[in-house]
Amino acid sequence: MKNKFGIILKKEITELFRDKKSLAMMLVIPILIPVLVIGLSALFDMQTNKEVSDYNKIGFNYELSEVEKSIATELGIEVIVNSDEELIKEYEARNLNLYVIKNENNYILNCDEDDTNAPFSLKLVNSLFAAYKEVLQRNYLTDKKINPDEVINLITVNESIRTSESENYFSSYITTYGFLFIIMAITVSATYPATDTTAGEKERGTLETLLTFPIKAKDIIIGKFLSVTLSSFITGVLSLVLLITSLSIAGEMFEIYEGVNLMLSLASIIYSLVVIVAYSFLISGVCIAVASKSSTFKEAQSALTPLNFISFFPSMIAFMIDVSSSRVLSLVPFLNFTLLFEDITAGNIDVINLVLMICSTVIIILVILSIIIKQYKSEKVLFGN
Repeated sequence: MKNKFGIILKKEITELFRDKKSLAMMLVIPILIPVLVIGLSALFDMQTNKEVSDYNKIGFNYELSEVEKSIATELGIEVIVNSDEELIKEYEARNLNLYVIKNENNYILNCDEDDTNAPFSLKLVNSLFAAYKEVLQRNYLTDKKINPDEVINLITVNESIRTSESENYFSSYITTYGFLFIIMAITVSATYPATDTTAGEKERGTLETLLTFPIKAKDIIIGKFLSVTLSSFITGVLSLVLLITSLSIAGEMFEIYEGVNLMLSLASIIYSLVVIVAYSFLISGVCIAVASKSSTFKEAQSALTPLNFISFFPSMIAFMIDVSSSRVLSLVPFLNFTLLFEDITAGNIDVINLVLMICSTVIIILVILSIIIKQYKSEKVLFGN
């Protein structure tokens, strides 16, 4: 009769680490995080640091003036002059990155929207014509005996963008996306063991035997709940370690992070662990609650599949539309975890928001556990409604 809760927990943990599928969910999924971080970093670096030779082949349907040729040379533009028809053929053959059709004083820049080099080519050619236009304006004003600087430089515009050593756009994006993947990894990690320890045991008939033992339903549920939470937590911690490691590697590999410290501070790591623990508890309770309603393993898997989207969808939307954390949103399940991770990424950690998240999560978990315990006290858990 002693420590029956401990017996259940030991049983569940033993089964968890014996099950190859559970171990795969728990340990393999986090390995995708370095792939995500390194892959996205490589993509951003490639798009940001393109060689001019990748997008500088520009066609013109007219002979450039000496001034235009000089500017084009300074910008590294490879000029190809041909007829309209030939330019179109050359562009379709991908021998040109962009071609310009001139009709009197009207210049049309032609390119395809789906060409990844098009934005770079457009920027290059726009720089050419901006410089050429200024030369023409200065010459015109000089001919009219007007000081060009008094007209062209009526106003000056300079940029003053505040940046920090610890972040830039790419680092913030990659780190936040890594945290979103941690949420998804924890969710997936909780799904299989929660299904196996509830619906799986029903299907195998072992749950019926377990309920005949002189063990309280509360001990059974808490033991199962903590074992699933342990699986989720291990996944979360491993994911966090791999995220930090891959950020460190990416910071050394790619030019887009030059001068930027990608490493999370000790305080950020501690806060991240708190969020991971809270989310592991919440998602484990939800998974067990949903799976307990099912009679077979397959049925439970089908019921839990939408949960992966429900847990990840609010996070993705909040990330895409740049929702800011607040006292109220810190109480909203699933969404609050994402907002806290975004705050951690930005280095703006609000302890009150963290406490509100913990309070909200604890209340939800207690409600879920009380419902499941009540369910396990009746025969409905075995035979359905």
